Amino acid sequence: MANLTLVQAINLALAQEMEADDRVVLLGEDIGKNGGVFRVTEGLQQRFGEHRVVDSPLAESGIIGAAIGLAMAGMRPVPEIQFEGFLGPAYDQICNHAARYRTRSRGSVTIPLTIRVPVGGGIHAPELHSDSPEAIYAHTPGIKVVMPSSPYDAKGLLLAAIRDPDPVIFFEPKRVYRSFREEVPEDDYTIEIGKGKVVNEGSDLTVVTWGATVYQCLEALDKLPEDLSVELIDLRSIYPYDEDIILQSVEKTGRCVVVHEAPKTCGFGAEIAALIQERLFLHLKAPVQRVAGFDTVMPYYKLELDYLPDAPRIAESIQQCAGY
Repeated sequence: MANLTLVQAINLALAQEMEADDRVVLLGEDIGKNGGVFRVTEGLQQRFGEHRVVDSPLAESGIIGAAIGLAMAGMRPVPEIQFEGFLGPAYDQICNHAARYRTRSRGSVTIPLTIRVPVGGGIHAPELHSDSPEAIYAHTPGIKVVMPSSPYDAKGLLLAAIRDPDPVIFFEPKRVYRSFREEVPEDDYTIEIGKGKVVNEGSDLTVVTWGATVYQCLEALDKLPEDLSVELIDLRSIYPYDEDIILQSVEKTGRCVVVHEAPKTCGFGAEIAALIQERLFLHLKAPVQRVAGFDTVMPYYKLELDYLPDAPRIAESIQQCAGY
C-alpha cells in the first residue's frame, strides 16, 4: 500500500497502465515537460518518451479529434483538457463524433477514449476554470461520465475507464487533488463504472452526492443532532449511475437530500429527484431536497465559497427535510 494524494493515485494509474499496455498514449497541453497544469502527468514523458506523452497545441478540438482518430486506429488515448471550461471547443468532437461512432458504424467501430478533466471550484481560479458541467455530458448518449472523490477510487476508476471500449469523461475534482492522503494498493485493481458506495450508513435520511462535495457532506453530518442517522452515498459515476444504491437507501429512510456544485436548474440532482419520485413515491416522507450551486455564472474569488454548497447549508437542508 502507498499513502497517496488523488494526484499521485492518478499518476500511478497512468504509469502502470502505460507500462502494461503500449496502446495507451497521453496527449494534452503542457502534459509532457511540465507534467500538466496540476502536475498530474509529472515524470511520465521522461519515463515513456515524447511519442507516448505528447505536448499538444492549445487546441481542444484538435486534441480530442486526434484522440478519436487514435482510438479508431486501435490505440487507447488518454487526452487531458486543462480545465472543464475548455471542453467547449471540443464539444462537437465529443458529443457528435466520439459518442456516436459505435451507433454510426453499427458496432464495428468503438472509441476507447478517456478524457481527463479537472473539474469544480474551490481553488480561486479565474473564469472558465471552476465549473461543474457533468450533467451536460451525462445527457449525451454514448458517453460515460465518472467523478471520483478519493485517491483509492480515482485509481480504480481510471484503470476501468482506460480499459472501457467506449468514451469516458473522467472528471477530477481539483479541490481535493492534494487535500488528503489515502492508502492505495500498488497492485492492479479496477472499480466498476456505474457503482456507487455508501460512505456513511444511516437510517433516517439519505444524502446523495459526488466529487469534492462528499467532504462538505461529511462535515455537515458532524453538525447534526446525534439522534439523526444519515446515510451518505458517493455516486462516483454520474452516467451510468447506480440507481439501485439510491433506491435501496431511500426506500429505507424515506427522505433524501441531493448535493452538487453545479447550478441547481437541470443539474444532475434533478435526475435523481425524478428517479426517486417515479419509483418510490409511496415511500417518501418528505419532498426530495437539492443543495446546489446557484443559477448564475461561478463568481470570482471573494464569492466563490459562498456559491459552493458548504457544510452549514447542507446541514440546514438535511434538518429541514428530516423535520418535514
